[in-house]
Amino acid sequence: MCEIEIQSDQEGPKLLILAGVHGDEYEPILAAIELSVILKEKLKKGTVQILPVVNKSAYDAGTRCGTDGLDLARSCPGDVSGSATLQDAATVSKLILGCDYLIDLHTGGQLFDLFPLAGYMLHPNQPVLALQRKMAKAFGLPLVWGTDPSPEGRTLSVARDANIPAIYVEYAGPGPVKENVVKSYISGCLNVLALFDMLKDYTPEVNDIQHTVEDHEPGSGFLQQKMLSPADGIFVPKVLPGEMVKKGQLWGLIYTLPVIDIHQVYADADGLVLFIRSQPRVNKEESLGGILSV
Repeated sequence: MCEIEIQSDQEGPKLLILAGVHGDEYEPILAAIELSVILKEKLKKGTVQILPVVNKSAYDAGTRCGTDGLDLARSCPGDVSGSATLQDAATVSKLILGCDYLIDLHTGGQLFDLFPLAGYMLHPNQPVLALQRKMAKAFGLPLVWGTDPSPEGRTLSVARDANIPAIYVEYAGPGPVKENVVKSYISGCLNVLALFDMLKDYTPEVNDIQHTVEDHEPGSGFLQQKMLSPADGIFVPKVLPGEMVKKGQLWGLIYTLPVIDIHQVYADADGLVLFIRSQPRVNKEESLGGILSV
């Protein structure tokens, strides 16, 4: 695991930036690399640690999960004597416990195309929750989303248990590298650093927040559980992330083989298309996307 640390001349907080928790999410990795260069000139106080690739075996394979089949975002706090993903989870968990603030950069990988959001757990500690809200808002993406604090195995759950303010971000996912996502992540991280007065000669970019939603429902932030497919087949979406849909509106079609049949899938609620499945091949009970009530 390659760790980059930028230290200023002044005492101050330590902020940790993670990328590559999943091996098929490339814009966060590129943003992390560019930030490591920018911050050498811009950091006024404190320390920034950057991990461009948290799960090396997943990155080497170009897949969401590591070569041991484990998802690092479900494996924290890990095990130093375990398989590759568990070892990386243990390393990153230790780094989280040594920081004051955490930003975890994600995309939908090759599976999901996501509406841009900055999210956080609805922490029971009110001062921590207040800081997380400020960090998510400062990042500047269109959706600020607080969700159920109970999930385990995440980088954010390690931070939660240690009362460390933490946010994660999601934006787009499949296809070639999207430079607008990389730029948004660079400016978002700089905005959060500016929030804590850690930068010199930097004016935060204007926020583009359109929606702020907090949902205490258990599993509210678990994308893989939303709008499950009724059949195996090939999924053809009929909506795009960011659209507003009505319950009963056509969401997509599933073509099944070898017995040719077409299943129509309909939106299960009114709201914003938060994400849509991008990988055409789908198995029964896998997610086809999700709707957020705004």
